[in-house]
Amino acid sequence: MKRTEDRILVIDDEADIRELIELTLARMGLDADCVGSVGEALAMLKEKRYQLCLTDMRLPDGDGLDIVRHISESALDMPVAVITAYGSAENAVAALKVGAFDYISKPVSLEQLRTLVKSALHCADNENVGKAEGDSPMINGVSPAMAQVSALIAKLAKSQAPIYISGESGSGKELAARQIHAQSTRAKQPFVPVNCGAIPENLMESEFFGYRKGAFTGADSDREGFFQAARGGTLFLDEVADLPLLMQVKLLRAIQEKKVRKVGNTTEEPVDVRIMCATHKDLRDCVEKGVFRQDLYYRINVIELRIPSLRERREDIPALVESIMRRLTGGAGPRLDASAWGDLSTYSFPGNVRELENILERATALCSGASITAADLQLGDTRLPDLTAAGEDGLVSNTETLEDLLDRVEKSAILSALEQTKGNRTAAARVLGVSFRSLRYRLDRLNME
Repeated sequence: MKRTEDRILVIDDEADIRELIELTLARMGLDADCVGSVGEALAMLKEKRYQLCLTDMRLPDGDGLDIVRHISESALDMPVAVITAYGSAENAVAALKVGAFDYISKPVSLEQLRTLVKSALHCADNENVGKAEGDSPMINGVSPAMAQVSALIAKLAKSQAPIYISGESGSGKELAARQIHAQSTRAKQPFVPVNCGAIPENLMESEFFGYRKGAFTGADSDREGFFQAARGGTLFLDEVADLPLLMQVKLLRAIQEKKVRKVGNTTEEPVDVRIMCATHKDLRDCVEKGVFRQDLYYRINVIELRIPSLRERREDIPALVESIMRRLTGGAGPRLDASAWGDLSTYSFPGNVRELENILERATALCSGASITAADLQLGDTRLPDLTAAGEDGLVSNTETLEDLLDRVEKSAILSALEQTKGNRTAAARVLGVSFRSLRYRLDRLNME
């Protein structure tokens, strides 16, 4: 049944496109106001309230980005989708970056249009969807760093834009992706995680896009791929930097055109999936080295969500420990004593939250009493430098600037890591929880080469 508040604003300077969209919306039980310019659209937005705006990118007196910016800056709280020319990925990315909900390419696919409209209206009707769903103690926390992450996750859940999640191994990138999915309009649809580094190169195309019976030896029946399995939901590509260049080309087309072709098939089929990607590697560095395509990088990195390392959110360690111990023991197991808490407070956690889980699981199994001790944790010698004892006499010199102090502490930590790893810089970077490139930069800046 049509609801009186479901009214759509359609902006396109081509009369036949406007008519096609209006007819499609009418068959969905939706009313539409159709205009052909930015000026007309702004006038309509002043007069009426809409639940969705569909706008072409190229208009006689401006472009669709003007509409997206106006709606965003005016806080009209309405999803905006843009219609782009065929193959115009740059326009689509630009629109998503300034706040567009989603995009659709010309020639307009009616199936994709209907899917987009249903998703957008559901989003508008459920602004608070998922607020209590998908919460993960591994992601949430009291630290300022995680407060920013949680706020950004809530915003990203309302969009369909591709998301690139960066962060160190074990920091919780997949958990963040799951939380975005759980808070989105796609929450009831599949979340399909894929480890790109674990798929043999010769099987990648068939695993991602599926195959037809007889496409190759052993293809005894039709099979769907990851894209089809995630239909209507989210496809999470973990360690996306490990994809070979040939597969990157095919992935780029699938993301841009929202269509895939099964191995052995001659036609493409539309797929409605949201793409999220993650890697512990520096993607920009991979682009510079030529092992990751620049066009794919810009296509998946419409919005970046950086997950801080556990060293940057140490305030969250008590809550994380409590959550993990409750899951491991049901709340009836051993508790950490003062010595264990002391060791955790100075540990550098190169493996982040995942390492914390492993440490507590091991300690729970090893402890023999009612308490987990420092000995049960078996943390080794990886400790953070003590800032309160920065000077030789345990105090900060009155003549030392903050920058000098931080440089000295950083230099001391690097020297300690290099000594521990017998000069192996790659291993030292892992101990310090930074990339090798970052360590090399620090060595150069501190004149330690």
